[in-house]
Amino acid sequence: MDITIRRARDAELDGIGELTARVYLGDGLLDFGDSDPYLATLRDARRRAAGAELLVAADAASDEVLGAVAFAVYGGAYAELARPGEGEFRMLAVRPESRRRGAAEALVRACLDRGRALGLRRIVISSQQSMTAAHRLYERLGFTRAPERDWAPLPDTDITLWAFTVEL
Repeated sequence: MDITIRRARDAELDGIGELTARVYLGDGLLDFGDSDPYLATLRDARRRAAGAELLVAADAASDEVLGAVAFAVYGGAYAELARPGEGEFRMLAVRPESRRRGAAEALVRACLDRGRALGLRRIVISSQQSMTAAHRLYERLGFTRAPERDWAPLPDTDITLWAFTVEL
């Protein structure tokens, strides 16, 4: 594989935040576009790295960051759905020009491996309904829909995030 998974370095955090924000905007994942309140959270990779494990997929030859994901466990600042014995990952983003190289799959597998290493029973994630390519990846890696855990991140909106789980 020509991709390395590692923890984000301090000098990369601002770029990772910008990468994540650009991917979410470019893929139409923010319902309110440039004025979406979630955009500030996506850009704040420094806070994410302090409250979760921020992993990157880097090109093995150049070490360029291709994508990133935040891994969190129950009780952590970035765990929204995780219950005791569970972990989750959030804000998975891969540069559009780096897609189809396996970066997203490598990042998800790293989160699964991290969960196993911590002795967790399950990983739970949220996904927008429109993210069908991501859903195919999750299914291929053993995730199943958990509609009983679907949730709305913003009150008084029609935004519902789908939940998926995988047993470790």
